[in-house]
Amino acid sequence: MSDVFLGIDIGTGSTKAVLTTAAGEVVAAASAAHAMSLPRPGWAEMDAEGVWWTDVVRLCRELVDRSNGARIKAVTCSGLGPCMLACDADAQPLRPAMLYGIDMRAGEEIAELTRLFGEDEIVARGGSALSTQAVGPKLAWLRRREPAVWQRTRRWYSSSSFIVARLTGEYVLDHHTASQCDPLYDMTSEDWAWDWVEQVCPGIEMPRLAWAGDVVGEVTPEASAVTGLPIGTPVTAGTVDAWAEAFSGGVRRPGDLMLMYGSTMFFVQVLREYRTHPKLWTTKGVEPGTTTLAAGMSTSGTLTEWVREITGNPSFEDLVTEAAAVPAGSDGLVMLPYFAGERTPIFDPRARGTITGLTLRHRRGHLFRAAYEGIAFGIRQILAHLSVSEPIERLVAIGGGTQSSLWLQIVSDVTGRDQVVPAQTMGASYGDALLAAIAVGAADRTGAGWFATAEIVRPDERRRSIYDEIFPVYTQLYPAALNTMHTLAAFQEREGSAVDPRAT
Repeated sequence: MSDVFLGIDIGTGSTKAVLTTAAGEVVAAASAAHAMSLPRPGWAEMDAEGVWWTDVVRLCRELVDRSNGARIKAVTCSGLGPCMLACDADAQPLRPAMLYGIDMRAGEEIAELTRLFGEDEIVARGGSALSTQAVGPKLAWLRRREPAVWQRTRRWYSSSSFIVARLTGEYVLDHHTASQCDPLYDMTSEDWAWDWVEQVCPGIEMPRLAWAGDVVGEVTPEASAVTGLPIGTPVTAGTVDAWAEAFSGGVRRPGDLMLMYGSTMFFVQVLREYRTHPKLWTTKGVEPGTTTLAAGMSTSGTLTEWVREITGNPSFEDLVTEAAAVPAGSDGLVMLPYFAGERTPIFDPRARGTITGLTLRHRRGHLFRAAYEGIAFGIRQILAHLSVSEPIERLVAIGGGTQSSLWLQIVSDVTGRDQVVPAQTMGASYGDALLAAIAVGAADRTGAGWFATAEIVRPDERRRSIYDEIFPVYTQLYPAALNTMHTLAAFQEREGSAVDPRAT
């Protein structure tokens, strides 16, 4: 009877799970689609019980049934994050989870905590300025805005730590996720910043800290009964999906950079030494002793899906074919991808999407290509910041969006950079399985045998010159339209017209 390792990843648009051998061979995989809720402008939430745990239970049972009698030796779960899920002392959710940086409700609390502790001190101690990505302001928001919920709150979880609690009964959070919970974590001491914790969330028990690959508990009889996982199966702490995704592609050495093509675009760069940047997030890595720089855009795959929906729901294959027939530059059409505000590099929750240059001759293929190009221009801006902090020696492209060869090519053409595409692009769940295998000594800590290159995408110099001409237009659009964007954002917030009609 062979041994297998279970990796589970809860993403923004779906949960994915994979069984692998100790050598990285995929035995079985499964997924479950889900949606986030957008109940108010700037809010992004998800039901922890009805989505996170329900998905995990369903996928565990499916893969146990498909394991052909193989022994599941260890489990790791990653997830979208950092999230803020308020729970009582028994880990029962008290409200939907507030999601990562795309949930922008705590603007006032970000400003107030920045004034209270000082931006320079927050960056020096926690690695990052406060932004919508930070958990601390969302806890402060809950304390102020929903006092009845706050009075019952005893613990809080991110997505991966909630699943760990459900599987093992343990209240634990990995160091990487904790390092995104500004201003609550001290990067130097690798512990909670207890004095600031007491001011931001008094009376709330903080989870014990562990590294992503540390075994933190075992599957309980109760969890076994619903998931089908064997009682006593080791479970590791897990981490945020983007870092598990980076791990899956072998992004582990200084100079390595992961570019994750998902519902949002995310960047993780491994540093040689601790450093900070005002427009980036400095965090702990997946492994002990590692530090990373990160950046994130607010839309990516969600924007291409929006274009598909508003153009009559054609297949992605048809849209990609039509977009490929459009010349570079989309016949003078430029799109700012700020359809859900923006994180890096402008950190403006009230930024709005902009499509400039429309004429009667533009068609849906132009819109779709302009979306790809707008995202690529945003990537180019962010790579410039990352390059200043640490030379980029290897760029690894990972995630579901890498299935689009057109998108990969446009990003290389716009940025002028080669992209390494791994043979296994399953992403975070695959990285989780590797963490699980390493945790119980079944796989080498280097991940030998797990990383193979499928292709290297290189820029086309002719198209690159066209994008060099258009890029300044892209960078000028946001400052030129800033006041208009904010005026319209205020109108949307007042009228409630920004609520997504697809929100669940």
